[in-house]
Amino acid sequence: MKAVGYHQPLPIDNPESLQDIELPSPVPGARDLLVRVKAVSVNPVDTKVRKNAAPEAGQAKVLGWDAVGTVEAIGSDVTGFKVGDRVYYAGSIIRPGANSELHAVDERIAALAPKSLDDAQAAALPLTTITAYELLFDRLQVPKDGGEGQTLLITGGAGGVGSILIQLARQLTKLRVVATASRAETRAWCLALGAHVVIDHSKPLAAELKAAGIDEVDMVASLTQTDQHYAQLIESLKPQGQLAVIDDMKVLDAMPLKTKCISLHWEMMFTRSRFTTPDIAEQGKLLAEVAALVDAGRIRTTANASFGTINAANLRKAHALIESGKAQGKVVLAGF
Repeated sequence: MKAVGYHQPLPIDNPESLQDIELPSPVPGARDLLVRVKAVSVNPVDTKVRKNAAPEAGQAKVLGWDAVGTVEAIGSDVTGFKVGDRVYYAGSIIRPGANSELHAVDERIAALAPKSLDDAQAAALPLTTITAYELLFDRLQVPKDGGEGQTLLITGGAGGVGSILIQLARQLTKLRVVATASRAETRAWCLALGAHVVIDHSKPLAAELKAAGIDEVDMVASLTQTDQHYAQLIESLKPQGQLAVIDDMKVLDAMPLKTKCISLHWEMMFTRSRFTTPDIAEQGKLLAEVAALVDAGRIRTTANASFGTINAANLRKAHALIESGKAQGKVVLAGF
């Protein structure tokens, strides 16, 4: 089968950083779906793994943790899907990625794809949807249809996770949603997705909030540059507030949270699949819930840039955009 992979970590401007390769087709395990991949999207995790994780000697590493495709075969213990089903999912960080014509994925972390979206539009959603959903409902523990009178601050609102988190918070809770964006186009994007207020994260956040008439917030979803904004986030949170974090920092000193008794929550959407937790099937369930919301017209795709077919050259361009920090919404590719 065709695939895109790499043999050693290299800068994205090196033509060997991602290469077109041929690999044997995967054999599905007992709980696996064998999916013919139709579309993928690119996330920051793709670039982080490519830059830091060396493949095993003599092997190529395949990235890609968002996919839409058609089930071609099922494992012996699969109960929720059949051959021919169109599915979407984010996969597992400890298994080969989906930048390949065929891909094996545990059925418990997959769901039927939204019927109202094409393959590329649907491929934009899984990883960021899981991240945003778990952050909001499992980590911050906001009740469905709850949060009235409370404010959620989302840093990096126009990014992949922010773009779906704004929508989930508006559609499924009563929170006041404040997003951050620093450009006119990203500000407009956040407002179109449902943010009540947008502030500029290139300026001190506490002052920006006060200028918008908001003295303090109840909870923060820090999606990017947490180390840069950390002191401002603490200043902006109410006593006994909540801080949820997804990005990678060299150091995170929790001691400044003590005075205000701020709780710290990590969100890592690969945890359930990596450790096969007892509740691993919750990811498939939440993707099914969001697919229904999409088909009901309540949630929209966050796809905002299409980079053509799935090949090494196009994926290198997508990685370069992600690494620039200027991506708005999600980058998608479709077809081989």
